[in-house]
Amino acid sequence: MDWKKILIADDEINIRLLVRSMLDRYYTVIGASDGEEAINIARSQNPDLILMDILMPKLDGYTACRAIKTEQATKAIPVVMLTAVGYELNKKLAKEVGADGYITKPFSADELLRQVKQVLGE
Repeated sequence: MDWKKILIADDEINIRLLVRSMLDRYYTVIGASDGEEAINIARSQNPDLILMDILMPKLDGYTACRAIKTEQATKAIPVVMLTAVGYELNKKLAKEVGADGYITKPFSADELLRQVKQVLGE
């Protein structure tokens, strides 16, 4: 079985572990601890989906998402912002940088899986 690969970019290890535990029955889950690392992993591993926190060190999620969406090699990878910041302005900014979705923390495993499947067209 060829599993789809999901990159979770979040500077909080507990969030990366939580998301991995929610998704690893269905997908291969890899992690990045900041926006810069997320861009490098997107380039080298070409994940099927990126779940991206907004507030991260080195590069924030908006900047990393914009970089991923403007590079020829990575622009087709869907990016879903995964953040504790649920303001409408943030959702608007996420769309402007090319994000394909927006999930507000805290979230349930069902909600996360539903969004992931929807974005992946499953």
